[in-house]
Amino acid sequence: MAGYVNARLEKETPIFNKQRIDFAPPEKINSLVVSSNQLCMSLGKDTLLRIDLGKPDEPNQVELGRKDEAKVYKMFLDHTGSHLLIALNTSECLYLNRSVQKVRALSRWKGHLIESVGWNKFLGSETNTGPILVGTAQGQIYEAEISVSEGSLFGTNPDQYFRQVYTLEEESGPAPVCCLEIERGIEGKFFIIATTRKRLFQFVGKVPEGTEQQGFSSLFAMHADHLPSFREFPASFGFSEIAFYTPKLRSNPRSFAWMMGNGVLYGTLDYSRPDSILSDERVWVYPSDIDITVNKPISIVLTQFHFLLLLPDRVKAVCILNGQVVFQDLFLEKFGLLTRMIKDPTVQQIWIHTEKVVFRYHVQRESRDVWKMYMNMNKFDLAKEYCKDRPECLDIVLAKEAEHCFQNKRYLDSAKCYALTQNYFEEIALKFIEAKQEEALMEFLIKKLSNLKPSEKTQATLLTTWLTELYLNWLGILEGDPSQRNLYLDTREKFRTFLSSPKNKDCLFNNRASIYELLASHGDTEHMVYFAVIMQDYERVVAHHCQHDEYDEALNVLSRHRDEKLFYKFSPVLIQHIPKKVVDAWISMGSRLDARNLIPALVNYSQSASTQQINEAIRYMEFCVYQLEETQQAIHNYLLSLYALCRPDSLLSYLEQAGTNPNRIHYDLKYALRLCAEHGHHHACVHIYKVMELYEEAVDLALQVDVDLAKSCADLPEDDEELRKKLWLKIARHVVQEEKDVKKAMACLSSCALLKIEDVLPFFPDFVTIDHFKEAICNSLEDYNKHIEELKREMEEATQSAKRIREDIQEMRNKYGSVEPQEKCAACDFPLLNRPFYLFLCGHMFHYDCLLQAVFPNLPAYKQAKLEDLQKKLAATSQPSKSHHRPKDTDTISLGKGQQSREQIKADIDDIVAAECVYCGELMIRSIDKPFIDPQKYEEEMQSWL
Repeated sequence: MAGYVNARLEKETPIFNKQRIDFAPPEKINSLVVSSNQLCMSLGKDTLLRIDLGKPDEPNQVELGRKDEAKVYKMFLDHTGSHLLIALNTSECLYLNRSVQKVRALSRWKGHLIESVGWNKFLGSETNTGPILVGTAQGQIYEAEISVSEGSLFGTNPDQYFRQVYTLEEESGPAPVCCLEIERGIEGKFFIIATTRKRLFQFVGKVPEGTEQQGFSSLFAMHADHLPSFREFPASFGFSEIAFYTPKLRSNPRSFAWMMGNGVLYGTLDYSRPDSILSDERVWVYPSDIDITVNKPISIVLTQFHFLLLLPDRVKAVCILNGQVVFQDLFLEKFGLLTRMIKDPTVQQIWIHTEKVVFRYHVQRESRDVWKMYMNMNKFDLAKEYCKDRPECLDIVLAKEAEHCFQNKRYLDSAKCYALTQNYFEEIALKFIEAKQEEALMEFLIKKLSNLKPSEKTQATLLTTWLTELYLNWLGILEGDPSQRNLYLDTREKFRTFLSSPKNKDCLFNNRASIYELLASHGDTEHMVYFAVIMQDYERVVAHHCQHDEYDEALNVLSRHRDEKLFYKFSPVLIQHIPKKVVDAWISMGSRLDARNLIPALVNYSQSASTQQINEAIRYMEFCVYQLEETQQAIHNYLLSLYALCRPDSLLSYLEQAGTNPNRIHYDLKYALRLCAEHGHHHACVHIYKVMELYEEAVDLALQVDVDLAKSCADLPEDDEELRKKLWLKIARHVVQEEKDVKKAMACLSSCALLKIEDVLPFFPDFVTIDHFKEAICNSLEDYNKHIEELKREMEEATQSAKRIREDIQEMRNKYGSVEPQEKCAACDFPLLNRPFYLFLCGHMFHYDCLLQAVFPNLPAYKQAKLEDLQKKLAATSQPSKSHHRPKDTDTISLGKGQQSREQIKADIDDIVAAECVYCGELMIRSIDKPFIDPQKYEEEMQSWL
């Protein structure tokens, strides 16, 4: 359970990485400003160099065009890099737009030495500055606006107006306006920060919506009668400078740093405050190596976590979190004294220059060690925020936070943090055990469990088992204390949440046997059932309900989860107590249940239950038979047994509905016959006999019940008149001998046409008078007379038919056909009379051998064999005469005893070969699908064509 993080020490590049710009100025650098990747540099007396840092190889040089001794005092570049103000030491000001090459003088500004400019970041554009603020060396604050357009570039002055709005003073009177900054807060509120050598003023007020373009006069007018809020420090070294840090482009600054005589005042900006946006203010006092009389600071730049001070020969970086100097860069004397430091807020690059050299600092991963400082300040949330991408550092912060919480007895918070660390699991667990903080230990285990990987199954098993034991112990303690009822309910809910957590499901399922044992050892049947439901171990849940006589609950579980196997298992128990509800549940399951598996439960139940309860079993069996249309023999047999036992009225209707076709009957006929016989249901037995086609048995049994039933059975064998007669004789005998009813016996004669009076007479006793049979005897005699007449008529018809046949035979013997000498064989087309031939009634004539050749392949195999045998016998006799049609006496040769004559052999051959014309008979019809080429000779035939 212990983890290990390799907290390797990286050899990283410095946060502030200095780079010397490969640039040798032709003249000394007076001033340098940079914004939005646009760098402007004043060289010598009259030259201005503009460089787009995106295209550093394309510098642009502009001449100021001054003939007097004026020098550049300061330069100011707006946030877009489009508007450049050049303040001269002669109290004049020039303007240069990025899109033009000519410098314009601002006539309205003349007579004022410009110290600072507050740019309007909200309304300014590339061609118009919007209302801006200008601070002078005499302490006045002016509002101005500069606009340039292509059409009026040479016609009008770019400065639209220049009016005074305020004057800053110190104790001794007006003081130079060192810095100006305009910021907009929420709800239309504006904040203007202005600094002098020792004071930092804040002007706060709302500018009416829609009047922003009219400037800030109204805001300054609010403070005409009283001073705005300000911060003042006693020391001064002649000027001050304020720097801001803006995290994102076009957003408000988030922090500030004001360099003044006593040190650096720094803090954050809170725009929600009503009167002052400065918050969390702290003062960094200059250390002993900074003497404001000898090497006073020149410039200040603020980054996210540091402010940089520019001294004449070095740069110091101070961390704003702890006030420690974390970086110091000493410049060589050959570069000259450092003149100015400025930051491009859009790309977060810092520029420093002397009169001869330009340097640039890149800020790289400034926040790399911030986490450690926040951690030491016990600001753990911020520390974690700045090392979330560095696991080794995050682990250190979490361990420190956990230890801090533990020392302050915030055990639950400590447990949550410890669970996220890689510290040894055993040490942390023992720590909470020794402090007797079971709740915190449980929290630690829960968090640790949630952070495990799916592959860490052993650890998950250990944690889930341990947590279950802790929960059960805690619940056991709380349950016995009525005052802790709410805590008990809350803990129980947490335990159930733990058991039902999807993340723990697999682990709990694989170790459910151990969990069941723990629950059983604590006697917690409530949670045992709850856990079984979660694990979908419904068998255990149903068994629990059955053991506690909660049969309705057990059935509800079965009905809710619809598990067929559980129904089969628990139905024998449930049906003993709630039969109707169980049958309803079976019916709701429909075809999902196999009724054969429920028959044992019904059998056990029906053997010990009353008739009313057996009706429930019948109800389910009828549902299976009539609704589900079950065809299983066991189901039908069991329904028959229930009908035979309790509902004899339904038995016969069921049998009749099943039909009389044995192939479509689903019950066992023999079993049904035995069952009905045992219970004395004779009508049912008769029906089964009829289905089994045991008509004699059916009639015999029917005669014991009802003669009419027997009569209906006697007529069933329609195809067997002998059997029908026999059955009707049985009925007649019964009527005569058993019932002694002569009229009924005579009715039997009229009901069955097969019975005659002579068939019935032997059954009557000798003393019966003939009056009862007179009509029957007369009818019988009339029938005999009719039969004799029919026989006579048939004999006469047969005699006439025989006479006609003899005449036809005689006529056929005398029939002949004539053949012309020029006639040819229909097969070979040679003269017919050259060889023995056949003449057919259809007119076709064939040579004997031609006809034999055409007929033989199409004969069945047995006829082919017979024909070959006859030909051999014919060849074995003496040679035939030349004439094929010769008198019979000349062609007959006496053969040995038992052998055929030659004439007989030829007649047999004729019967086979000349039975029909080969072109007009059935042979031609049968050969219609015969291929023209024999398949066996197809390849040979095909090759012959190639």
